[in-house]
Amino acid sequence: MTRREPINPTDDAARALVRDLLADVRFGALAVLHPETGAPYVARVGMIWDDTAALTLVSTLSTHTRALLVQPACAVLVGEVGDKGDPLTHPRLTLTAQAAQVDKQAHKDRWLAAVPKARLYYDFTDFLMFRLTPVGIDLNGGFGKAYRLTPDEL
Repeated sequence: MTRREPINPTDDAARALVRDLLADVRFGALAVLHPETGAPYVARVGMIWDDTAALTLVSTLSTHTRALLVQPACAVLVGEVGDKGDPLTHPRLTLTAQAAQVDKQAHKDRWLAAVPKARLYYDFTDFLMFRLTPVGIDLNGGFGKAYRLTPDEL
């Protein structure tokens, strides 16, 4: 019996699904390496997509922010679970990325248009903005719909 490769060849439908998931993103589960222990650490963060990378606004009071400052390699899980059915049948993707701090004032209008409640804290001095530049994208469109994309395929 021949074993079937679990990763499907990337097609236009997979690329479109990735673009849709990223265009709608407002938060994600950010995975980093804990700055003190080196152990995996995950936190939910606010996030938007800006055409080629994810932006996240995070506080220096948070462990995940300190982690990004020490080690910029990270990953983000995005995708909403729908109202019905098995959560594992709903599309999601893991974006493997490199984080780099960016000028948050340069992105203020875009961020606040997407996340209006952030007006309350956007200008707090402890908040930094990071650009998460994709290194790889693993899409799970549901059972039997696994794809691996490169950043160029976005």
